[in-house]
Amino acid sequence: MKEPIMNNIITKITDRIATESGISVRFVSNVVDLLKSGATVPFIARYRKEKTGSLDEVQITSIRDLLNRFEELEKRRTAVINSVEEQNLLTPELKEAFMSASTMAELEDLYLPFKPKRKTRASIAKGRGLEPLAKIIMAQRKTDLIARAKQFVDPAKEVLTIEDALAGARDIIAEWANEEPRARARLRRLIYKEGIIISRPVKGKEEEGEKYQTYFEWSEPARKAPSHRILAMFRGEKEGLLHIKISPNEEKALMTLENLFLKDSGEASEQVQRAVHDAWKRLLHPSLETELRNDLKEAADKTAIRVFAENLRQLLLASPLGQKRIMAIDPGFRSGCKIVCLDEEGRLLHNENIYPHPPVNEKGKAINKIQSLVSAYNVEAIAIGNGTAGRETEQLIRKIRFDKDVMAIMVNESGASVYSASDLAREEFPDYDVTVRGAVSIGRRLADPLSELVKIDPKSIGVGQYQHDVDQKLLRQALDDTVTSCVNAVGVELNTASKELLTYVSGVGPALAASIVNYRNASGAFNSRNELMQVPRLGAKAFEQAAGFIRVTQSDNPLDSSAVHPESYWVVEKMAADLDVTLTDLIRKKDLQKQLDPARYVSERIGLPTLKDIMQELARPGRDPRKTFDFFEFDKSVKNVDDLREGMVLPGIITNITAFGAFADIGIPHDGLIHISELANRFVRDPAEVVTLNQKVMVKVLSVEKERKRISLSIKQAEINE
Repeated sequence: MKEPIMNNIITKITDRIATESGISVRFVSNVVDLLKSGATVPFIARYRKEKTGSLDEVQITSIRDLLNRFEELEKRRTAVINSVEEQNLLTPELKEAFMSASTMAELEDLYLPFKPKRKTRASIAKGRGLEPLAKIIMAQRKTDLIARAKQFVDPAKEVLTIEDALAGARDIIAEWANEEPRARARLRRLIYKEGIIISRPVKGKEEEGEKYQTYFEWSEPARKAPSHRILAMFRGEKEGLLHIKISPNEEKALMTLENLFLKDSGEASEQVQRAVHDAWKRLLHPSLETELRNDLKEAADKTAIRVFAENLRQLLLASPLGQKRIMAIDPGFRSGCKIVCLDEEGRLLHNENIYPHPPVNEKGKAINKIQSLVSAYNVEAIAIGNGTAGRETEQLIRKIRFDKDVMAIMVNESGASVYSASDLAREEFPDYDVTVRGAVSIGRRLADPLSELVKIDPKSIGVGQYQHDVDQKLLRQALDDTVTSCVNAVGVELNTASKELLTYVSGVGPALAASIVNYRNASGAFNSRNELMQVPRLGAKAFEQAAGFIRVTQSDNPLDSSAVHPESYWVVEKMAADLDVTLTDLIRKKDLQKQLDPARYVSERIGLPTLKDIMQELARPGRDPRKTFDFFEFDKSVKNVDDLREGMVLPGIITNITAFGAFADIGIPHDGLIHISELANRFVRDPAEVVTLNQKVMVKVLSVEKERKRISLSIKQAEINE
């Protein structure tokens, strides 16, 4: 595409994004330019605030997604115009209509008559020479229709009777009605506004589809159906257990078509009426229902993905225990409990098995072993996986007397088995089996959840609903965005970060991450940020994107361990020079920082938003945005579902948030559901407004279905009792 034309398209897209997002055209244009130049969302949000008007990551991501969407529309527009032009059917008026189409649906409606078709009833009728008759009927003039139709009877063309001729003409008219943009637009509005989604069980599969019993006799306005119901019904349909259909009021649909196409009340008009009724039932309704299904699915996917991504964010940004010597236990009954001891950097020091639980029951031996290992490896905290035998192991640990304070903490082990069987785990621990690798993962995620969880596919962590039903491409993009955002918000220590963690640093990616680790292994620790430039294939652009998000704590330059970007070091050096102090003094001494007026340093090179960020960073260099670790303990009297009673108030931890509520771990193998109506003493539209992942809460047990292992909980009633 020629550059001036391309520039015009980008300008057009930029204007549309500004209109749709409500963001200034200037800032949208700057963001688009930065994205096109290869800048990442975290980099733009953090280090280009003057250009964006201090837009945050959510707004910049929205601009990026709208840019992609509108670019897809422009690509399709070009393909459509080229296709019609190749058919020698493109007129100036038609081209203008194509160029004016503002949505994909509008564009496709205009293109429909020119779209290459498979064999249809209308194309067969046209092949039999019945199009002139269809035009005569469509004109709806007073005429002897039977006599006119008789002229088209031709056994050689398989038109044997007058009714054959009329039926073929109606098929052609039905296709015209289906391809009429006004008809499609009006009926689309009708089905979108008044469409009812109806769910029924597939006959004979009621027992097999018992889990979908709620949807056996279900109907509601499609546009009001919440995302989790849409996804549940569509999943049931996909599994062959439910019949789903969406339809508006059929009388209104037919009246809409009649008002558009009927001109009179004679014989010809009766044929047109029959044709448009057929068009609705056979062509328009199925087509528009499919469109609406796709739109409902897309909207439901976005909601589910948003919830999943927010849950993942909260999990990744969970409070780290920090650099402690940790014993990690992967509990089990018959196979025993795998114990590993890790140093402050998460390196494996020791591993072995104990068998404190049935059927072996070597409790005394296990206690002695744990005591000796805690002493030998100077263990400061014990991480216990929350899977099978997790509570029993926790109770065992809490009974042991140590000669010092040792924290015992339950850790969500979701995904640990996935990591332990991965190529990455085999590469890191080639001489150990999956049980050792899984226990190491449990210990490391207590010390630093972010660093460990980036090694696991987010879909294996267990914080999403319907994750296998939603658009996998959109899900992957959203989860990658979330991981990238979290990693860059926290920052990465260059000399200890794993290849997986470095992969998510702005501007790096898998190949450069591997190069960084290879360079570090060959040349030793990095002594400065600038040394990154010596890594093979890491050029100036990648350095620009990455440098502000990495930390080199052992560098001679104290700014290398902060979030101040190297491109702004000069201004901090000027501040220090103006006060006649060293950089180290400026960073350490708050009274010196208070003497600075950021506005004095505003110039063409740097603006006030960046200067304010620098001042905040000088006050708390390399600050970690995550909360301080908060110790938590479950109710010791509750070990399994049989111990639960209605009305009990228990401590719990939010483990998952969905569109219909939240799940809480109360210290037994089965999480309880806090329905959205039980989250607060007010109407709640979105559970994420009320609770966050890993939040400590008090819950009241509302009901327990022991056979089905279903537990209903309430936060609001627990609060009332308190």
